Amino acid sequence: MAYLQMTEQGAAALFDGRSPATELSELTTREWSVAYLARRDGLGSLRPDTRIARFFRTIFGIARTNPLSDGRLEALRRMAVLTWHHGYNVASSEVRAFLSAGFSERQYETLVTRIRAEGIAQRGRAF
Repeated sequence: MAYLQMTEQGAAALFDGRSPATELSELTTREWSVAYLARRDGLGSLRPDTRIARFFRTIFGIARTNPLSDGRLEALRRMAVLTWHHGYNVASSEVRAFLSAGFSERQYETLVTRIRAEGIAQRGRAF
């Protein structure tokens, strides 16, 4: 009988749809879905909910995007929202939070490069 020794990250990657070899550079299909859906989220979705904000949402019927329950995916969503709106001008504290959620620098570069390419392609089609 064969025995497969797995690290905690390797096991998580296996169940998350990634192979350990591509774990450091690729995002899963679910992660890309979160990144593309974040395009519709405004910067207000990143701010904490306040009493005044709830009041205005009630009066004007403004919907709020709730944070994701998975901390890793929420960090990805936050980074994607900031990248869709600001490109490479993202605060270093946000990048550190993204990396501390378990993503690699290579995944960050891949995310930003693809989002920027999509944004340029969308603007090119609009004209």
